[in-house]
Amino acid sequence: MTKTVKVAEIINNIRRVFQVFNDYSKKAKRETGLTGPQLWAIKMIAENAPVKVSDLARLMFVQPATVVGILDRLERKGLAERTRSREDRRVVTIELTKAGKDLVVEAPEVVQGHLVKGLETLSAHKLLLIEDGMEQLVKILGAQEIPPRLILAREEELAQAKKAEKKEDKS
Repeated sequence: MTKTVKVAEIINNIRRVFQVFNDYSKKAKRETGLTGPQLWAIKMIAENAPVKVSDLARLMFVQPATVVGILDRLERKGLAERTRSREDRRVVTIELTKAGKDLVVEAPEVVQGHLVKGLETLSAHKLLLIEDGMEQLVKILGAQEIPPRLILAREEELAQAKKAEKKEDKS
């Protein structure tokens, strides 16, 4: 196999990955009204409730501040609720409301969860190969200094921007 053919196969596989992420996200939005990251958060809460904000962030492989923004939107939709610990007021746990639990039962698989589960089944050697390949792609694209964001986080940012615009329009 020539180098050109290998490069073409890599590019096509990257396209396939982007397409899968996009398709899963559209399906989640269409079927639940939630973005992919919101649906992933709901599924992680359902599997681990009651769960602390910091633990949810770890389960989702994101920073706690990212989770807080998602939780704000889920609470406004009546799907999740936060409770402050009586023993330690700094500790906040999250649980789903009845509406959130009902949504999870009917919700499609989220791509982030599917990806994590799939990666967890691989051997340490295969994970190392994927990690090395991904690091090479990051270097090729000059993205080493870009902080990683939640997959499809752009959806979350757009939702926040639309909300801010509506507030400005009302004032």
